[in-house]
Amino acid sequence: MDIAEFAERSSAGVDEDRLRRLLGRPELSWLVQRARYRMAREKPLTGTVTLTAPTDVQRRAAERLLGRGPREGGSLTVRLEDVDAVLRRSGASPDGLAAAVTALTGRVDLIAEQKAREARAWEQAYSPLRLLGPDLAEWTARVTGNGQIRRLARTPETAHALLENAVKALSALPAEPAVSVAAFAAQILGDAHALDDGRPLTTVVRSGIHALTGIEEEKGARRQREAWASVGLLKDDVSSTVLTLNLRGTPALDWMADRGEPTVLTLRQLVRQPMPLVADGKRAGPQRIRVCENPAVLAAAADAYGPEGPPMVCLQGQPSTAALTLLRRVCDQGATLLYHGDFDWGGLRIASTLLRSVPWDPWRFTADHYRAAVASGVSSLGLTGMPTDAPWDPPLAQSLAELDVRIEEEAVLDDLLGDLAPVGRGGVHILGSRQVFGATGWH
Repeated sequence: MDIAEFAERSSAGVDEDRLRRLLGRPELSWLVQRARYRMAREKPLTGTVTLTAPTDVQRRAAERLLGRGPREGGSLTVRLEDVDAVLRRSGASPDGLAAAVTALTGRVDLIAEQKAREARAWEQAYSPLRLLGPDLAEWTARVTGNGQIRRLARTPETAHALLENAVKALSALPAEPAVSVAAFAAQILGDAHALDDGRPLTTVVRSGIHALTGIEEEKGARRQREAWASVGLLKDDVSSTVLTLNLRGTPALDWMADRGEPTVLTLRQLVRQPMPLVADGKRAGPQRIRVCENPAVLAAAADAYGPEGPPMVCLQGQPSTAALTLLRRVCDQGATLLYHGDFDWGGLRIASTLLRSVPWDPWRFTADHYRAAVASGVSSLGLTGMPTDAPWDPPLAQSLAELDVRIEEEAVLDDLLGDLAPVGRGGVHILGSRQVFGATGWH
């Protein structure tokens, strides 16, 4: 039997009136609380307790309790064994100090038991996360271990409700067709404002979305909009765009492709229109689409070849949600992507980000091509930033670290344009219902 249980049983035998006159005075509450603190931690009620700056009233009360004369000194020290003896002798608490503390303040919960109950409560609070699939297993382990949910919810009861709603939302993603965040929240969670900015649920769901998509968590309204859009939830479907050349399928795209002019597609256009890649009502064979990092490459291709050039997509830096949406669709429909970017650490990071979302083959973007460009003397710029790897061609990262030369896409533009030279006329149709593909193709 622990001290708290013993005290609870013994407290029934106390003389409450006498006990309150002896120990229940407000000026002795510090003494009672010190004893209770020790009981909660399963420490014996022995030794001394000290009040460093007692008032005169507190000092006189302790002296009356123990039947001793006034003592000098700045602090007040009391032996717990002396208090226990007084309570037993007086009959106020025949079972001593522990029983008296329980009678005055109620049952003492042991800290160890409190922690065990709290741990069980939090384990139950996290239980909704078990319903999520293996794709989110690593994320689940992270949010249960890093304290984020505790900070957001404060209590296990609140956390359980929060995670139930988070699991409902994440289990319904991606949303197809794309919908507004408010409409999704109303349908899945019964509250159109449930995923408004600043709410704990929004923070948890957004974190899960990053885990689902592999998109790195970044600050800024634009990147957060794109994270939502990556799973079909639209906060703003016109800010995210992608630059293209010679893509066909709608009257507007056909008009631009006939003139060989670059076209900007918004995320709204990409998620609201069907995108079958077909020819004469049948699925076309696998086609190649060139993807570059910098607009200068796409603009140069438009200048050089106009409508006779191949279909192209430009990332303009880190791939936007619109770019990823477009490239995922064409890959799903059988297209092969050929990618080129800057030969620097930033360029390798952009390429790696793209590779985590869609498969692509390197387009003059290997260690051999980098070494050839350096040897040609097209650049004398040094590398900056933190090194990274190149999963599509590990020797490339090693070569960058060794040669320490930055090669921008514009520096090898002649080589890239040579690959884009048409051998016939044609184009890829990716949007809308009128679909045609030229039979000749491109290099």
